[in-house]
Amino acid sequence: RAAYGSETWVLGLHKSAAALEVAKRENASILMEDDHETKYEDFNPNNPDDYIGLSLRQSAFLNQSLQLAANIQDEYKNKVKRFDRGVKQAGFLVLYKTTMPAILIELGFMSNQKEEVFLASDSGQNKMAEATYRAFKKYKESIESINNAVAGDPDNNKTDPPVDLEPKDQPKDKIPDSE
Repeated sequence: RAAYGSETWVLGLHKSAAALEVAKRENASILMEDDHETKYEDFNPNNPDDYIGLSLRQSAFLNQSLQLAANIQDEYKNKVKRFDRGVKQAGFLVLYKTTMPAILIELGFMSNQKEEVFLASDSGQNKMAEATYRAFKKYKESIESINNAVAGDPDNNKTDPPVDLEPKDQPKDKIPDSE
């Protein structure tokens, strides 16, 4: 009941035994599903080695996930005035097998009466949704800027001017004689 604030999680290497235990508890629910061995490809939420595999799959996108998560937390803290619980890493199954940056957002705690009122209100939901949108937009613009620079467009021009491929010195309806 005393917990409050928002936090954003990314799939990453476990920094502590406590983070691993949280991930195990969260992921243990898959064991109740029918045919979970096939559905989750023999993933065992109680086996630490399986979490290492999860981390390796996600490592290609860890930096981008961290950037997006930091944007989210920044918006919540500075624009919505939420308590910042930070960006954290764990092996949550909902982030498993993503082939893109991935985050899990904890908007708040329903066990905290004050937060429950805020999160259940239209105003609170709109504020959190708008902050999430702004953070994602900022992230997207950052990635597009990097991609444009890598593609040789340091000014971030979205399109190049059209190129006229027709020769200027020949009529368009006449095909040149070949020898």
